[in-house]
Amino acid sequence: MDQILQQFTPITLEEMSGIRLMNRIDTKFVTTMPMLMQLLQMAQGEYRVQEIGNERNMRYDTTYFDTLDFNMFHIHQTGHTGRQKLRFRTYVSSNLQFMEVKTKNNHGRTKKKRIQVTDMSLDDQLKTDFLGQHLHYNIDDLQPTLHNFFNRITLVNRAETERLTIDTSLHFDNLITGKQRDMGQLVIIELKRDGLCHSPVLEMLRLLRIHPHGFSKYCMGSAFTNDGLQVNRFKPKLRDVERILSTAE
Repeated sequence: MDQILQQFTPITLEEMSGIRLMNRIDTKFVTTMPMLMQLLQMAQGEYRVQEIGNERNMRYDTTYFDTLDFNMFHIHQTGHTGRQKLRFRTYVSSNLQFMEVKTKNNHGRTKKKRIQVTDMSLDDQLKTDFLGQHLHYNIDDLQPTLHNFFNRITLVNRAETERLTIDTSLHFDNLITGKQRDMGQLVIIELKRDGLCHSPVLEMLRLLRIHPHGFSKYCMGSAFTNDGLQVNRFKPKLRDVERILSTAE
C-alpha cells in the first residue's frame, strides 16, 4: 500500500482547505483490499494524495453519540430525510479533534457543521450553543454509543472538484454492549463532489465492477455489534458486506 501511495503527487492540508465540499453529494462504494490496490494503480495519473507530516494513510478515531432509545439509528434505517448524526472525530496525524453534526437533507445532500474541541463532554457553553443551533435533539438525551477507528487515504482529482476518501482497517467497538468487530479486508470508498461534476474515478470503479453501495459506519457498526437493535432493513446490506468479505479470504 505505502509503495503505491508514494507514486502519487502529494497535496498538502493547506491546499486541501479550499476543497472542503461541506455541502455535497456523496456516493459510497464497498470493496476489498485486493480491488483497492487495482484502483490505486489506475488512479495515479488523475489524482493527488493528501499528505500530512509525510503520512499518506492517516489514522482516524471517531465516537458517535445517539439518544437513549437510539433514535438516530432508527431514523437512518427508515431512510427519512433530515436525519442527523453527532460524532467526535480525532484526526490522529494532525492531533485535532472536532465535534461534528451531519445532516442529510431532502435533496440528498449532506451538510456538515463542526467546531474544534479538546474533549467529548457536552456540558460546556461552546458545545451547548453549537448543538442548540445545529442538532435537532435534546443534549440531556444523548449518550456515547459506538467507537470506531480506521485508516484513511484522501485523493483529490486534478481539477480539484471532488474528493475521494478510502477507509481501511475498520474496527468497531460498541460502548453499550462491549462487543467488537474487526472488518478485516473491507474497504469503504466515498466519492464527495459538489454537484454532478465530471468524476474520473467513476469510470475506473465501473471497469472494476465496484458498484455504489450504502454504508453508514455508525449504523452498520451498530448493527454488527448490538444484538438488541432492530436491524431488519439493514439485513440485506449486512449480508452484502459478509459476501464481499468472503471474496477476500
